[in-house]
Amino acid sequence: MKDLTDAATNAATAARRRSAMARGVGVMTDHFAAHAENATVTDIEGNRLIDFAAGIAVVNTGHRHPRVIEAVRAQLDAFTHTCHQVLPYENYVRLAERLNDATPGDFAKKTIFVTTGAEACENAVKIARAATKRDAVIAFTGAFHGRTFMGMTLTGKVVPYKKGFGGMMPDVFHAPFPCPLHGVTTEDSLAAIDKLFKADLDPARVAAIVFEPVQGEGGFYPAPTDFVVAIRALCDRHGIVMIADEVQTGFARTGRLFAMEHHGVAADLVTMAKGLGGGLPIAAVTGRAEIMDAAEPGGLGGTYGGNPLGIAAGLAVLDVIEEEGLCERANRLGAALKARLEAIRPQMPELADIRGPGFMVAAEFIGPDGPDAGLTARVREQALARGLLLLTCGVHGNVIRFLAPLTIPNDQFAQALDILEEAMLAARA
Repeated sequence: MKDLTDAATNAATAARRRSAMARGVGVMTDHFAAHAENATVTDIEGNRLIDFAAGIAVVNTGHRHPRVIEAVRAQLDAFTHTCHQVLPYENYVRLAERLNDATPGDFAKKTIFVTTGAEACENAVKIARAATKRDAVIAFTGAFHGRTFMGMTLTGKVVPYKKGFGGMMPDVFHAPFPCPLHGVTTEDSLAAIDKLFKADLDPARVAAIVFEPVQGEGGFYPAPTDFVVAIRALCDRHGIVMIADEVQTGFARTGRLFAMEHHGVAADLVTMAKGLGGGLPIAAVTGRAEIMDAAEPGGLGGTYGGNPLGIAAGLAVLDVIEEEGLCERANRLGAALKARLEAIRPQMPELADIRGPGFMVAAEFIGPDGPDAGLTARVREQALARGLLLLTCGVHGNVIRFLAPLTIPNDQFAQALDILEEAMLAARA
């Protein structure tokens, strides 16, 4: 057995990690978490970090929100697992009812629970195929839908998600996602789909079109409303299931409970995970009742799907979002962050774009030679050295994405903005 006497240092634990864990599990920092509370994470050496990552939009309600902890603890004292398919439990039904009511769309809905966002996306495709008796699926460049085989096939980025894993799943096609900053308009995207229908794919073979209302890993590019409305119309015209991947955008992050609420149309199926569990693993697919019921009994589910602890956390998260007004708070925090970034912009000409609804904000860096991943990485490193945890994203790795808990205290948020400005200017020096 290894000697663990030096395990309390980040460096020693990082060395153990490199020895013990597969390198395919990428790790962004060598700070090993020991404790977290709201927007603060303390590592094993006692260093305190302001968390502007939130576990990639998972703890929107903050680390260890008291209401979530209380709900999970009560469930822990009752039971932790029966498998809902063997011995069902009432709070699973209750959370399904709440999601049916909460997701956009004035029609009857049903819900299933699974464990991860990738699993939700996989099941949404299964459901769409069962409902339409078709095989093909259209996704978009820059998309991220998970690391399982269908998830990474739907994902519109090769490195690192598809590299080295061989052939992808058949009958998945990609169209360009609209991004005016990089010269792709809604018209370009729709024209590409039309060309796909003319050259390669009979629309009568398409089961689903899958998209993120705001692309996550792809760069935090919001889908334009005219694009979302056009996709809805296209799906209606050809009998295609419209799937909105709200895994990262859901649960107040964009200033609405779901990002699709910004567009005035509803998807047929919505996938969700991350923020639903407030730190506990739970995911869901919610959609039109008649589509959700297309799969035969036993065709959906899984041993851990809708684990009782995750269900309890999900119910508490919905309560916290409503009672603490976190949608409105997301809008206020996002507006303040954008204003601060705009104030920095004159000193940083590489800051090409500031975007995003609510508190799903991104800053994109483009230098004289194009997307500047090097500068972006230096901003992240300079911020980390000052105690602020940031995430990057984007096909070119040149985007900083801001995902702090929506519950971050005002004084800590102000401190984080000061650190951010210092880090950005230091990165450019």
